[in-house]
Amino acid sequence: MEIRGPLELPAQREDIELRTADGLTLVGELAVPEAALPVATLVTLHPLPTAGGFMDSHIIRKAAARLPALADLAVLRFNTRGTTSPRGTSDGAFDGGAAERLDVAAAMDFVRARSLPRPWLLGWSFGTELALKYGRDHDIAGVILLSPPLHRATDAEVAAWAASEVPLVVLVPEFDDYLRPDEARERFASIPHVQLIAVEGGKHLWVGETQTRRVLTEIVAAVNPSALPLATHWPPAD
Repeated sequence: MEIRGPLELPAQREDIELRTADGLTLVGELAVPEAALPVATLVTLHPLPTAGGFMDSHIIRKAAARLPALADLAVLRFNTRGTTSPRGTSDGAFDGGAAERLDVAAAMDFVRARSLPRPWLLGWSFGTELALKYGRDHDIAGVILLSPPLHRATDAEVAAWAASEVPLVVLVPEFDDYLRPDEARERFASIPHVQLIAVEGGKHLWVGETQTRRVLTEIVAAVNPSALPLATHWPPAD
């Protein structure tokens, strides 16, 4: 069976709730490998909820559907405050990225409580702003940014990552709606160790199986490169 579209590979999946410091309940899901211990954890931060972003935005959903089986990764996804998906609606209201600081903290509290290994923040679009603004507050193994618009994260907040030792991987689509590779190189130049990957033919929403596979491959290359190349069929060939 070819791995594409909404196909969900075997994993242990659990509906979870996160509690924020201001008393909200956020709904989400944890997916872990079916029979192995995870080697690392993706803490996913979804695109802008006022533009349709949520925990089921397709790259995040496909990461949870595929990477526990293909790369031995745990994947935590959740709706930020006021966001609705088939899983349910998180308490509270969208706050433009300000109070969402507490949502990121609640996710990291959950990671610590469950002793999930090597957490990487995986942000997409609006989620990259949360990762850049608040990721340095937490003990993380690295950061992966997909299609960062850099609308909310200030130049000072970006430059502050220069003092961090954690890897920072940035995937910038060639035809992004907000930030394209040449400008991205300028905006991230303050971080000497940034790994900026310009994705030929890519667009902000990473539509299509070719783009999905490229994004998931770059995620695994950063987090668990020994799992590459990712299988394209299930069960994988021996």
